[in-house]
Amino acid sequence: MLQPTPGALSPHPLKQRPANLPTALFVSGGRSASSFSVVAFSDEGPQLISGCDQQQLLELRRLGMPLWVRINGLGDHDRVTTWLCSMGVQKELLPPMLQVPQRARVAGLDDAVLVLLHRLGFAHDPSQLISSQLGLLLLPGLLITFDEAPNATPFAELTSWLLRQEGAVEQRDLDDILHYLIDEVLDDLFPMLEQIASRLDDLEASALSNPKPKLLNRTFQHRSNLRTISSQIWPLRHQIRVMLRQRQQLLGPEALGGFREMAELVELLFEHIELLRNQCDHITQAYAASVGNRMNQVMKTLTILTSIFAPLTFIAGIYGMNFDKMPELHWRYGYLGALLVMALIALVMVVWLWRRGWFEDWTLPR
Repeated sequence: MLQPTPGALSPHPLKQRPANLPTALFVSGGRSASSFSVVAFSDEGPQLISGCDQQQLLELRRLGMPLWVRINGLGDHDRVTTWLCSMGVQKELLPPMLQVPQRARVAGLDDAVLVLLHRLGFAHDPSQLISSQLGLLLLPGLLITFDEAPNATPFAELTSWLLRQEGAVEQRDLDDILHYLIDEVLDDLFPMLEQIASRLDDLEASALSNPKPKLLNRTFQHRSNLRTISSQIWPLRHQIRVMLRQRQQLLGPEALGGFREMAELVELLFEHIELLRNQCDHITQAYAASVGNRMNQVMKTLTILTSIFAPLTFIAGIYGMNFDKMPELHWRYGYLGALLVMALIALVMVVWLWRRGWFEDWTLPR
């Protein structure tokens, strides 16, 4: 009989979905119809049974062979609850799995292991994230996966590998499948982080050579995506270690070793995310420095023009005074002489400023 500690199975809903809806959920209105498929581990080897009904599930459960029940879509909440309860799954375990969205968690109970994750990916616009919830429930002789997003071939690579195996699969091998599934979700984050890192490198180069306001918008979008990814793996850092200390009986030695590697993988992901977030800060600083350099160049140009025209303005101001007794006013070549003097002064100022390096463009890349 399951006797969890108070609050161990309480749902922890999020205020909003971590990211946008994937296409399949968007088309179906956010709640896709549920479908069942089973991988049964018989003496001859794993067998895939698609489109199961309740009687088939009960018959497979009665035979006592290890089962991997895969639920695609969480729209039929009542039907899923009824079918699983008829197979002996305690009803208290189901609310965290069927409510969307939930906070990521890993919880080990006396005879159950409960895992909630969010699959993350890029939409058509690479700056936008999409997410779908994945629930994993390990019981004696039974592994159940709750996949929010409908998929014609769920976990295709792992399923294909299992179907190529021959011979009986021990009951404890279900825990290996559990940590393989978690690894698959976490491993998918590394290519995403590599793509973000590549885009941040391009943004940093653009911030130094050609800073534009839209660069900051893109940087903030990537920083927001990194914060979303970080929020999904942050709870796992502590919870996986807690479960390992509990010495969960459903996890064999190989699965325990896999979960230890998973804890290291989460730490590696978190460190990588922090490095990329720091790079976002560096891009912002590089943008501010580049804009500051350009502004300095503009101010320097205006200062050069002011320095050149200041003495010319002084001369023009003197000869613009309305005094009749100014001797230069009656010279035949006074106007031409004044222009030549002003041109000579301007030329001297240009040469003097050029020799002092004022005409050098400080915004050009080195």
